[in-house]
Amino acid sequence: MKRFNTTGLCVPEDDYMVDISERLRVLREMIEDGQYFTINRGRQYGKTTTLYMLQRYLEGEYEVLSLDFQAIGSAGFRTEEAFVQTFSRILVRKQHEVTMPENILAQLKEFVERKEDKADLNELFFALSDWCMESEKPVVMFIDEVDSATNNQVFLDFLAQLRLQYLEHKKNKAYKIFQSVILAGVTDVKNLKRKIRPEEAHKVNSPWNIAVDFTLDMSFSVDGIAGMLSEYEEEHHTGMDVERMAQEIRDYTGGYPFLVCRICQMLDKELVETERFKGWKETWTAEGVCEAVRRLLFEENTLFGSLMGKLYDNDELCSVLKKILFNGDAVSFEPDKLAVNDARMYGFIHVNGGKISIANRIFETRLYNYFLGEREIKFDPIYKAGSRDRELFIENGHLRMDKVLERFVVSFHDLYGDVEETFDEEEGRRRFLLYLRPIINGTGNYYVEARTRNNRRMDVVIDYLGERFVVELKIWRGNAYKERGEEQLSEYLEYFHLEKGYMLSYNFNQKKEVGVKEIPVKDKILVEAVV
Repeated sequence: MKRFNTTGLCVPEDDYMVDISERLRVLREMIEDGQYFTINRGRQYGKTTTLYMLQRYLEGEYEVLSLDFQAIGSAGFRTEEAFVQTFSRILVRKQHEVTMPENILAQLKEFVERKEDKADLNELFFALSDWCMESEKPVVMFIDEVDSATNNQVFLDFLAQLRLQYLEHKKNKAYKIFQSVILAGVTDVKNLKRKIRPEEAHKVNSPWNIAVDFTLDMSFSVDGIAGMLSEYEEEHHTGMDVERMAQEIRDYTGGYPFLVCRICQMLDKELVETERFKGWKETWTAEGVCEAVRRLLFEENTLFGSLMGKLYDNDELCSVLKKILFNGDAVSFEPDKLAVNDARMYGFIHVNGGKISIANRIFETRLYNYFLGEREIKFDPIYKAGSRDRELFIENGHLRMDKVLERFVVSFHDLYGDVEETFDEEEGRRRFLLYLRPIINGTGNYYVEARTRNNRRMDVVIDYLGERFVVELKIWRGNAYKERGEEQLSEYLEYFHLEKGYMLSYNFNQKKEVGVKEIPVKDKILVEAVV
């Protein structure tokens, strides 16, 4: 029986997998063109599985030398000679996976056994080039987990030798080298020198400038997820709506491979037969996905551990992410800013059309929870008000969203009614999310809908035990603007198949009418709160 796998390499005979044949076809074309490149993606983004499937895909056409730099260890990178000896030892052990001429194999064994005047990188690359010259098939080299070496000068020298061979081949096509070299890891190899030599002068001189940019989308599409779920459905007969489930999962995860598989794993093994869900038919639903997301947001796993660890003591990275989260601005991608580059490299953000957004709803909510949960924020009076009022809003397991807005208006007026201040959308959003956080924390989810994110409007979508609420947040700027907002919210409710929506308006006019009221908008009901 197959399973959903979130712990490393996925194998099609054992695991449910998204079809990546189109990705493999594109990669083969890049290899045929003799391209060297880096698959640079966030943790658990399917890099290792892609290399494994690509190796299988190329069988018979190429000699594929597939390596993992985790096998070398820190001692192997201590000196050039130690690296060559360890690298040669690994190649000798690979003799059953690739066809290597006897004379080359003997040379590598001699490098391993040599006690004095140990082999250096020049000798190693002479042997590797001889192998490429003598091989009947083109030789391709994959190196996974290059992050294991990215803080080491020896690795830079290794890349420099690859670059030298590549340039020699460009000058003389008769000089055979690796047909293609693929490095895989989180760290952008083009930025290696700033990790080893942080001085400004060394930050942009890449040791890997022969590599082409790798722009292939490795996220899972709706169709890809649906294909995986269809295979599961054929075996388990849950009765799920495959297309809808695929869309729900994609909407939350942005197609991030680990998140997709983790949600499926929870639905398959952890939620089924719980008190709330009785069997697969109830579990494989939109409500089941919502519950899986809620659990995932509070889970400690290797992906979140790696991601959130990048935020500690990195004020610039935190500043970039807070700007995207709270400002609502369409932030432009500036590749020369290191913090922005790091955010993309680690997988926090997605760049589309030169604009930045958080990579997916799950990361966004996790980041909101992180920033809104900072120690100083927990002492914010509006946060404390939400914590104090929490029990007023839950009735028989249902969230009374009307009551949330009513109490927010009262609390806001009590706390800030005598303060003569105006603020922008960022602060308005921050205050409402601070109030909301302790109310739904641990039971519901919330996220900001990307399609309505801008510096004038932001819709917060709240999922609470299978029920969904949409709250539009804005600064009041006159009736015409208000009417446009009502129309937009009505259309948005139609998209979500909801009959009631909510609007929170911050109004700084002296003659404003504070309070909550219901407004009919076409066939929908809008609950508007004005503070």
